[in-house]
Amino acid sequence: MDLNERAEDTAPYSAGENSFYRTIKTYVMRAGRMTAAQEKAYNDLSHIYCLPFEEKPLNFVEIYGNTNPIVVEIGFGMGAATIQLAKDNPNINYLGIEVHKPGVGRVLSEIRANDLKNLFVVEHDALDVLEKMIGDGSVDGFHIFFPDPWPKKKHHKRRLVRRPNTSLLQKKLRDGGYLYMCTDWEEYALEALDELKGTEGLKNKYDFFAPRQEWRPMTKFERKGIEAGRAIRELFFIKYE
Repeated sequence: MDLNERAEDTAPYSAGENSFYRTIKTYVMRAGRMTAAQEKAYNDLSHIYCLPFEEKPLNFVEIYGNTNPIVVEIGFGMGAATIQLAKDNPNINYLGIEVHKPGVGRVLSEIRANDLKNLFVVEHDALDVLEKMIGDGSVDGFHIFFPDPWPKKKHHKRRLVRRPNTSLLQKKLRDGGYLYMCTDWEEYALEALDELKGTEGLKNKYDFFAPRQEWRPMTKFERKGIEAGRAIRELFFIKYE
């Protein structure tokens, strides 16, 4: 992750009475080159495992063929943790949202290699996907692992885990569902903690930061943070009635 990367503002839009008015993106399109294997996987498999962006709610039972819990990961990067979780938990359905094509290509390749039936991908802006494609009260968990911290103060408005985005996430969770965020950026962790505490309908499962959840695989950005001497902060919030 390049902490100096920037994205240009996009034109404002409104997606209906229940949507949020947004003029910025929470991500930047990185110009990473796809390997030959990633490009082949993307070309051969995206029509099978990538769900097209549409302005209508997904039918999870139709997509996965069951009524298992739904966990959505926002920004899975190269997807190593995503794939591991899908392999470890065949009775949980995972939906990964990512705009970085090399990462999408790698995940598609791993889905095929491991014959995973419980993982699909949407290659689109996550907030658009949440607003248009995810039904209210339909998600059992959100994973947000090491999102872009946008460290410059003038870019803090681009951070994903802040209001009103957190209210949108809360609305999509079922009662008792969870939001699990990890970051190695202390200031972002503290801000996200305040934003989540201030979001109606969410409560902290712990008194402050959460302990490491042992079932979560380590990510590349986590290793980099540890190597740089940064503390890993975890937040775990539950939706209540």
